[in-house]
Amino acid sequence: MARAIWTGVISFGLVSVPVGLHTAVGDHTVHFHQLQRGSADRVRNRRVNERTGKEVPAEGTVKGFEVAEGEYVVVEPDELAEIAPGRSQTIDISDFVDLGDIEPVYFDRTYYIAPPWQGVQQGL
Repeated sequence: MARAIWTGVISFGLVSVPVGLHTAVGDHTVHFHQLQRGSADRVRNRRVNERTGKEVPAEGTVKGFEVAEGEYVVVEPDELAEIAPGRSQTIDISDFVDLGDIEPVYFDRTYYIAPPWQGVQQGL
């Protein structure tokens, strides 16, 4: 059953309509697991310190942007949370444009909006 990837409200001035956002195209990419040849045992990726060769737990890692070879600006998770845009459950429509006025480069994926119960009623 297809579930909405986002639920919220679309507002047209004083009118608010609850909606769910659904992906319009399914992912048909084949996903593989890595296996050890001959045994069919799963092979997992691990976080390993390049210098020491020791495994590093997930909570021991941070994100960093390389500004020069071997020189990084480290960004802590709480710093990322501060700069992330706020989440909203409302889409305010202020104007409409012709489809031809939008460059195709802005279309990454296709979605459709339906009442939140739409997928359940149609058995998607």
